[in-house]
Amino acid sequence: MIRLQITDYPGVKSGSRPNIKIARRDRLQMRIFTLFSVFCSLFSVCYAQPLSSTELINNAKQLDGKIITYKGEVIGEVMKRADFAWVNVNDGINAVGIWIPFSLAREITYTGSYKAKGDIIEVSGVFHRACPEHGGDLDIHAQTLRKIDSGRFTRERLNPAKRNQALILLGVLFLVWILTLFLRK
Repeated sequence: MIRLQITDYPGVKSGSRPNIKIARRDRLQMRIFTLFSVFCSLFSVCYAQPLSSTELINNAKQLDGKIITYKGEVIGEVMKRADFAWVNVNDGINAVGIWIPFSLAREITYTGSYKAKGDIIEVSGVFHRACPEHGGDLDIHAQTLRKIDSGRFTRERLNPAKRNQALILLGVLFLVWILTLFLRK
């Protein structure tokens, strides 16, 4: 007759029978831990990486009709059209037109221009390669808007080096003009 000896089981002395309750409890703890891990990974929030304007233009056929995320600076004016608005968003390379509900567009406070840096926003919505609703233009029909960074007014500063160069060149031009007047006489 062969007798099994359990030596490596926690809580069990060498040569004794394992406690069934301990084994069941350990299996139950392992199952609970596994289920908890699975549920945490299933319900965790995963944000999509924003696409660049270059990716949108180059892959327009594949992305047509799909929900995408786009991030950039609001430029130009927010153009209200009934309950919606047109917003141009520039990612540093190109600008894309965004068709957005006006209730979401109210979150935009600064638009990019020569005198201001626009709000940085991230929009998610349906990408249209040739939107039938808007005359065949490439656009995004936004469903959500998230303001990442607020814009601000900027002051144009005069570059002192450029100012000095301009004054020196103006002086040289004046001297050349006077010399040409004397040489003609």
